[in-house]
Formats: sequence, C-alpha cells, structure tokens
Amino acid sequence: MTKISSLTFALLILTAFGLQSASAQFRIPEFPGIKKPKADPPRTAGGQSESAPAPAAAPTTGPSAAGPDQPTIGKDSIQVTAFTNSSYRGNYDMWSWVPRMEYIVNGPIASGSQIYAEFTIPGSAPLKFDCATQQLQKGYWVKTDCGGTHIPEAQSTTYVGPVDFAIRMRNELSGTDATLFNGKMKVVKAPSNEASYVNHFVYYVDHDWNLPIGYIFYEPDASGSWDLAGFRVAFWVRGKAAYIEPHLFYQGKEVGLLYRMGEQVGKPGCTSEVTNGETLKTTWARVKCHFPAVLAWDKRPRDAFYKASDLFMVHSNPGEYELKVLWNNKLARSIKFTVGADGRFDNGIASANKLGSDRVIVPVQILGDQDGQWNRAAWQTEAFYGNPLQGFTATGAQ
Repeated sequence: MTKISSLTFALLILTAFGLQSASAQFRIPEFPGIKKPKADPPRTAGGQSESAPAPAAAPTTGPSAAGPDQPTIGKDSIQVTAFTNSSYRGNYDMWSWVPRMEYIVNGPIASGSQIYAEFTIPGSAPLKFDCATQQLQKGYWVKTDCGGTHIPEAQSTTYVGPVDFAIRMRNELSGTDATLFNGKMKVVKAPSNEASYVNHFVYYVDHDWNLPIGYIFYEPDASGSWDLAGFRVAFWVRGKAAYIEPHLFYQGKEVGLLYRMGEQVGKPGCTSEVTNGETLKTTWARVKCHFPAVLAWDKRPRDAFYKASDLFMVHSNPGEYELKVLWNNKLARSIKFTVGADGRFDNGIASANKLGSDRVIVPVQILGDQDGQWNRAAWQTEAFYGNPLQGFTATGAQ
C-alpha cells in the first residue's frame, strides 16, 4: 500500500472542504499582524465584526439618508435582477418582469423596523415591497432577499431601460422612514428560445460594470479559525462559470504548486458564488477561487498536527503578485496586486468607498473574447448601481 504523509492527508482534507468560511455565528478576532481599517472590519456570516462600530457602507446622500445609528447596506453585496414572468397581467402571449434583489444589512436594526424596496419604473406606479427584516445589534450583519415571485404578476411590467430604486427602512414605533441606499439599474430584454412567440422576451439587468472589478481577501478555515486562514480571489465572468483554472504567480514564478508521488495535491479551483441572469447569454457570475497550498499565514501552536512549511504564506512574502486565469483552457483574466512589507494588500479603495466588507478591490484585466461583446466603459458610471468607485481605474477596460 502506498504510504501517504500526514501533510498530504491534511491537504486532501483542506481541498475537500475548500477552506470555506463557516456559517455559524461567532466573534472574529483581529487578523494576526494586520490592522483592518475601522470602516472595513472583517465580516463573517451572521457574525459580529471585530471591535468596530457599524462595519458598513456609507449611507447615500440626500435629506432622507440614514443617520449614524441606522443600519447601512453593504454596497458590494447588492444584487438586483429582473425576474421574468411567463405572462403579462393575464396575457400568456407576452412575458414581463418584476424586480428581485438580495443584499447585506449592517446593524443595528431597532425593534419595530421594516426594511423595504421601492422601484420607480417609468409608465407604472411606484413599486414597493417589504424585505425580510430582523432586529439586530450593532456590529452584526444579516443577508436578506425580496421581490421576485413574492410580487404579484399584476404588478409586472414590460418596460426596458433605466430604473431608479431605493432601499429604505420605516419604523412605525418611532415614526421614521429613512433611505439606506439609492441606486439605478438598466433593464434589457432578449428574445426567448420560442421563435413562434414574438413577445416572449427574457428580461435581465445589465451587469457589465462588474467585469473589471475583482476582490482579494482572506477567509477562516472550515472550523472558523483564523490561525490557518485561506487566500481567496473573486472576479466576474459573463457566461457559463465552468472550466475556470486559477494560477497564482509571485515575482514571476507560479506558487501554490505542491506534489506528492508525482501528482499535484491541493490544486486551486473556482466555484460560482453569485449568478445574475436568466439564460447563458444574459448571465454574469462571480466566481471565488481558493488555493489550498497558498495560505495567509500559519499562526497555530508549534505542536500542531502538522506544520505547513511546504505551503506558500502570503503574509511573509511581500512583493508583486499576478493571478492568471484560464477559462476553457484559454487565458481570460489577469489580476495584479501588491503585498506590503507588513503583509497587507489593502490598496485603500474598498475602505475609501466604505463598501462594508473585508474584501480588497482590485482591477481585473479581461483577456480574449469569451465574455462576448460587453460595455467596457460601464464601470465608470454604472458600478454598484450608479455608485461608481472613487480611486478605481480599470485595467485595459476602456
């Protein structure tokens, strides 16, 4: 029988779990050796952020904008889509759409509060609908979704073009109604596969602005511990998020390559974490790539089950990095970033724009033609639903 070392065995376990973040609620300690900006603390599902008051995206400007003690919306978490109905107000010869959305709310959420969405669709009365809301303490966050099948078909529309929307919160107990986020989206339609029905259109929201925007970040291991934190990269593709192969380079040399008995172990991979769209041609997907042989650091005690000396540690290797991505065996993405002498890679864009998450924003260079025709200037005005990033410049996207 072939003997497998303890390190190989552990790597196989880590690969199987993908070093994914645990979903249980817990308090996150400060990253070892890294001080996160107070406006951008680490965040984990349903959990409490590290010491910071309101780890949140800044409220949008305006007379009804939320105050400092109100909840805020994480900009990078908002996903708005057009849900296609197979009829239009009882007419099955025509298809229509209603909005559907999901987003993260950073606490506090006071007792008696109700978060809701309001869409201003030309030619229709203002569309308002409630979103799932729960009381929440300061320093915690919760993910919510609303719209879609919960909106009566009688309130659907066939309109295409720009649509303004807002995320608001009312409280009957205090008599308040505040705006948490203002946005704008562009609704487009495409013919369905049913050629015999001229009015069967699939409706979708144009998300081309996402393509040049990527994220790098750390995540705890499968047990929720930051002692052996994993390194992650996320970016968008237009089309089917499959056959995507990430390769990480440090100072021009590929890292994260680990072999046992002549075969690679701990091979990096990518999975889809967000999908927007109804059909393959009208779909944008954000993929998250994990690297089992590339870690943030190893902060475990010296007598740990195994030592990760064969693994690459980002925190102790400052300098220039590049992620090259093969999609269907063709070079499709390049993401460059720099790790400082203190082990940080924060370039200040996410914290300056108060996105409300621990992810660092980096420009993504789109290579090849697998995304099809897309608007390379959309990020300048349409990013984050009409709230473009300050201090961000796309790489080769103009």
